[in-house]
Amino acid sequence: MDKKVLLTCIILLALAMPPAAGLSVVSTTSVLWDPIQFIGGDRVEVIYIADPAICPHVQGDIIPNRIQLQREFIANADLFVAINGSVDRENVMPFVEKFMTANGYGNVEWTTLQNPSMVWNTPEGARALGREVTGWLVAADPGNTTYYEERFGEYIRMINATDLSGEEKTVIPGQEAIVMIWQREAVEEWLGLSVVTVFGPAFYGDGKFVPQMIVDDIQSHPEKYQNVRYVVENMQSGEMAKGIEEALRDQGIPAKRVIFTNFPKSIDGVDSIPDVLAYNKELVTPGDEESPSPQGAPIQPLVAIVAIAGALLLAARRR
Repeated sequence: MDKKVLLTCIILLALAMPPAAGLSVVSTTSVLWDPIQFIGGDRVEVIYIADPAICPHVQGDIIPNRIQLQREFIANADLFVAINGSVDRENVMPFVEKFMTANGYGNVEWTTLQNPSMVWNTPEGARALGREVTGWLVAADPGNTTYYEERFGEYIRMINATDLSGEEKTVIPGQEAIVMIWQREAVEEWLGLSVVTVFGPAFYGDGKFVPQMIVDDIQSHPEKYQNVRYVVENMQSGEMAKGIEEALRDQGIPAKRVIFTNFPKSIDGVDSIPDVLAYNKELVTPGDEESPSPQGAPIQPLVAIVAIAGALLLAARRR
């Protein structure tokens, strides 16, 4: 083959191939992994440490194993990112730091959220998270600024598509619910449900909102809970509300226990934060059989008229 033709083929092949990821990133959880992998696109390779389906504080034996399985990537990573809330600081970050220093890979310099308490399980929070992550990527790799900003725009459109539609605004808000405290903001401020009370672990509210306290109140004051439609759990906190659901049903209140998630990859098919938003919203969207039909009002009088006419015809025939 002619050398010029061969060279041309090589150049065309190189142009056709996607560029290799240039920035390697380690995230403590899938929460930061998702916006980084989407906004970073083919310019970034990113992994996460903690199992998304379980709260990191109960992964003392799991996280070290997950680090070992990804040790080569972690050892050579360009960027380490963390939410830097108590769960990260106590249960994920120390394991990464210990692995790096014990193996002579150096100290970890973390890039963390400005507000470790920020929420990401609402469209507003998810947009803010994506914006901050974009800033990290631009700072670490300024040569791809335009690419990251364009990808961020796509990510925002995906988030916006999960927000309440006009029709959903007529059927979701106002429903009454008992909510795990970590999901209150999403349930109340975004979805617009009416929160009757919250429940949480013993360390929240001096133990006044543990599930047993809510059960006792339901039994003592069932009238307060007559219109409760949902008991909203938080997947990563474990099953806490089965007893609450049972107590409501014992009082003849047909509430439904639903389990929200905060972490991408915690459920099959829920692979991103936009997926998390859509999944949680669907759990408290009344089914078609529960929603009033647009034709519901005129149909009822028509049924009554037909019934009366039928009765009169039957009476005439009997005569």
